[in-house]
Amino acid sequence: MNTLPQLPGPLPLPVPDPRARDVALDYAGMDALVADLVLPGDASMYVMSAMETSRELIRHSYYRYEFATVAVTHSLFALEHVLAERLAINEPVPDLIERAADAGLIPAELAAELDRSRLLRDELTQGTVTSAALGPVRAITMVRAVFDAVSLLLRPSSAADVTAVEMNKAQAEDRLARLWKEHRRAALYPDSFRGIDIEGVELILLDADVAGLVQRELNGGLDDSGIAILWACIADLDKVVTLINSEYCASYFARLRTMAKLAAARYIPTAT
Repeated sequence: MNTLPQLPGPLPLPVPDPRARDVALDYAGMDALVADLVLPGDASMYVMSAMETSRELIRHSYYRYEFATVAVTHSLFALEHVLAERLAINEPVPDLIERAADAGLIPAELAAELDRSRLLRDELTQGTVTSAALGPVRAITMVRAVFDAVSLLLRPSSAADVTAVEMNKAQAEDRLARLWKEHRRAALYPDSFRGIDIEGVELILLDADVAGLVQRELNGGLDDSGIAILWACIADLDKVVTLINSEYCASYFARLRTMAKLAAARYIPTAT
């Protein structure tokens, strides 16, 4: 017999957090923000659960801003598990990150980004920052670092063979097509940044260049001239994204940078 009281009516719809209003125009726009956070298929259920939860926390930060910070700290569960398993040792996270970098399993730049996530978790534990320490855009960068590190750490110990490289390039193409579709559906160029340049980079021209190059890549590929322009655009994106002071605009150009790098993946020479 069901003794639970009946609800007085339908539950109210969640209300967007006003602090996230510059990140996406609506909740659907959060899809494009997290589209390139792809779960590694060869991870354990524990790792995949932690990573998927981190990704969805960022998506739902549209309704609760603090979820973005929680996403970063939660992703460290997956990182610590994979690091300890790959290195076959049980040590604190900063030591595991350092050992992985020293062993050449992850690049130094990625190790530094992972350590920033670890420092954030420590600050939360110590009470020196709150769960509102990060916005979704910065959280995406930090969680993406964990996704990238986990993918690298799950690779076989021997050098990746040609088949693995080709699979990675095919995955990049699939991710690019999916992210481009989401970007076109959900993202609008930020009006307040029309005619704005940063460090000599005209943002709206950069947007147009990357959009054109991505479409050409998806429609058959780039020639040598297009590849050269693409790498120049990536350099400009790397320069300006961290300098943009609007969270929505920063997220917009961060997506462009992700798409540009995915488009460039097939043009990176295979190591021999």
